Amino acid sequence: MKIIAFIKKWTLPIAMITGAVGYFVLSKWQSVAPLKPAINEAIAILTPTLIFAQLLLSFCKIDPKTLRPHRWHGWLLLFQSATCCIMAVMLLLLPLNDAYRAVFEGVMVCLICPTATAGVVITGKLGGNTASLLTYTLLSNIMAALLVPIVFPLVEPHAGLTFMAAFLRILGKVFPLLLAPFLLALFFRYCLPRLHQVLLRYSWLAFYLWAVSLTIVTGQTVQSLVTSNADIWEKILIASGGLGACVLQFLFGKKIGTIYDDRISAGQSLGQKNTILAIWMAYSYLNPLASVAPGSYVIWQNSFNAWQLWKKAKESETEKK
Repeated sequence: MKIIAFIKKWTLPIAMITGAVGYFVLSKWQSVAPLKPAINEAIAILTPTLIFAQLLLSFCKIDPKTLRPHRWHGWLLLFQSATCCIMAVMLLLLPLNDAYRAVFEGVMVCLICPTATAGVVITGKLGGNTASLLTYTLLSNIMAALLVPIVFPLVEPHAGLTFMAAFLRILGKVFPLLLAPFLLALFFRYCLPRLHQVLLRYSWLAFYLWAVSLTIVTGQTVQSLVTSNADIWEKILIASGGLGACVLQFLFGKKIGTIYDDRISAGQSLGQKNTILAIWMAYSYLNPLASVAPGSYVIWQNSFNAWQLWKKAKESETEKK
């Protein structure tokens, strides 16, 4: 039990270190070289499968009766879609070199990425409205499923594919990945209640699926860093773009939330991202180096969340005194 408690407490660093070390071990292991194409193909299938399973288990815990839209949801959706489109327009119009394109693409994917289902845990501990965050999580997934297939093929055309072909390919992968888990969770809840109850009992597995996904995408991000011709300053610049996106989204979310008396929920809804999904999308459909931005976002958002929880604990201690 102590080992499990330790793993739960340090899941983020353990998963990231495992992914990074795993990449270097596999890359140096000569006997693995002939298997690399098969490994890459397996990872390409495994990562979205893990994301799907994680979302399904998380959505099974959502009671549809608690999902109610709020006015601040509309403002945050507008912010996400507008900022993503602004980044896309800048990528299309400005004469950017490869390094700066990776920065803009990295920021763009951090902006359009939907809210993390794990955000409900932090929101609850901070005293926010978890139901409103869950509603926004679903809405942001729908928006990403619609917008990503349109924007990504425009800014990063695929060789040998027309826009429509690329649009349909990304739509076919992203739309089911983001929406099918929720629809399937509803189907299980109302049509197969026994199976739904089984999934609820094993909803804790979502945490470990998230950890495995994080390990894999960390390895992919490290691969992008190692194999890229970009210098260290370009990589720092991309990570700085992730920091800027993190600060901007938490700040705007909290500002809007203050107006509608839901500061914590709105801040977490816009700022806390499904970074596993963001890294996968950047690595799969954009310049792989752009995945450094959402990769760094993992550190930025968790550092800010840790500070918020520490501050909340200090305030609670002061009130008790």
